[in-house]
Amino acid sequence: MKIFTTDNIRAIDRYTIEQEGVSSMELIHRVAEGVAGEIVSRFNPSKPTLIFAGSGNNGADALIVAKLLIEAGFRPHIILFNFKGCSLSRDCQAAKNELLSSGLKVDMLEVFDSAELPYIMPQHLVIDGMFGSGLRDPLTGGFMSLARNISENGATVISIDVPSGLFGDWNSRILARNVVHAHLTLCVQFPRLAFFLSDNADLVGTWKCIDIGLSKKAIAETPTKFYYVERSDVADVLRVRPAFSSKADYGHALLIAGCYGMMGAALMAARGALRAGVGKLTVHSARCGFNVIQGQVPEAMFSPDPSEILISDMTPRLTYSAIGVGPGIGVNDATQGALETLIKSQKRPMVLDADALNILARVPRLTDHIPPGSILTPHAAEFDRIFGVQPSAEARLLKAIEMSHKYRIIIVLKGHYTATVRPDGIVSFNSTGNPAMATAGAGDVLTGVITALLAQGYNPEAAAVAGVYIHGLAGDLAAQAEGSYGTTALDIAAHIGRAIRTIMGG
Repeated sequence: MKIFTTDNIRAIDRYTIEQEGVSSMELIHRVAEGVAGEIVSRFNPSKPTLIFAGSGNNGADALIVAKLLIEAGFRPHIILFNFKGCSLSRDCQAAKNELLSSGLKVDMLEVFDSAELPYIMPQHLVIDGMFGSGLRDPLTGGFMSLARNISENGATVISIDVPSGLFGDWNSRILARNVVHAHLTLCVQFPRLAFFLSDNADLVGTWKCIDIGLSKKAIAETPTKFYYVERSDVADVLRVRPAFSSKADYGHALLIAGCYGMMGAALMAARGALRAGVGKLTVHSARCGFNVIQGQVPEAMFSPDPSEILISDMTPRLTYSAIGVGPGIGVNDATQGALETLIKSQKRPMVLDADALNILARVPRLTDHIPPGSILTPHAAEFDRIFGVQPSAEARLLKAIEMSHKYRIIIVLKGHYTATVRPDGIVSFNSTGNPAMATAGAGDVLTGVITALLAQGYNPEAAAVAGVYIHGLAGDLAAQAEGSYGTTALDIAAHIGRAIRTIMGG
């Protein structure tokens, strides 16, 4: 799914009106029907309801929602902001007229200057239709105070389009306490970029899109650099295996992982790679890991390091289809030197994770030698250690876009909506995964999955995006079986094959 900027969405909206003969009021009715339908399905009409409507088209949406809720048996108290008596947009005025001429019993306070607003209580349902994505500047004055009041009094809050005070795209100028904190955001047609950044999680709450039938032609022809990865996107990438094929057709991956005391990381990465379909797998590790790998992952071959307890030499002994390095290797001087030699000697893309990233942070000059197309899979702290401490998730994403372009690498910025950042500036947010995956070793499994896909001949961008989605779906399946507390990394690895089968329609 494409993720558009606010300006893009306005242009698509305008094209739909001008080129496809749909009136703006028709689109407002579609929004309102979707929002009202969600509210009616979730709440009893007896619930005390407050609707705050601004003077623009977000307010028009809210007024038609009010009309539909009254028809459904709700008795909302409506507050319409119409400062100086002439600030309503054309559509907001039309929505007001429609509401008042409906013959329904309407309880509405129209605010022309200042007024004493109703006290918001925890039992209230608050419908926020003040500003939506039309906001140009941060909230100030009375609206800022109202946003705080709505957020701080324990009411259940539903925002139409975006929470008032939040911009749809970038939000470095806003303070979270001055934004309406929604429990549910019902966005119009598309999610907004801001929804995918952890900075805004408490503001957006859960989000759901209301499809209002905007022009498919305009959607298809409008370019964007941001995407939300869904099952169909990954299904289009994964290849059906022909009947006449052998393990030689699916690559030979090398995983450089583990050391004394951390062989579990190598084990989990290996399980992930094998479940993701690599033809052959070799694990290179400290000699002490022989029994662990051969006993727990007999499908993998073992390449012993000269050292008994650590990895001191990463020189590949064979020509491998792909190399993944980092899980559990430690950051001692010998391993650091081995990684430096490996990175400088390789020309093909690799997967770098965990302690490989920690070594990059210790030896910044190594970043200049990473082979183009390589995939780095940092969580926020690892990213900041390499590229500098970032003040927010938004700043971190912008930095990742910059660094991906500079070094011609793919950065998989792990999180709730893991963002895969490409050198051309394309960012793909993942739609799978859940809090059960916040468990030791989950990232090692991801390293194995991405390395396996890279070994099978998928290009680095596809391997990263598909690997993240598969890994997240496996986490969803594992959580269904084991629960959010009981899921382990090995449970995730065990569900990788099932996740792939699900994606491909099996």
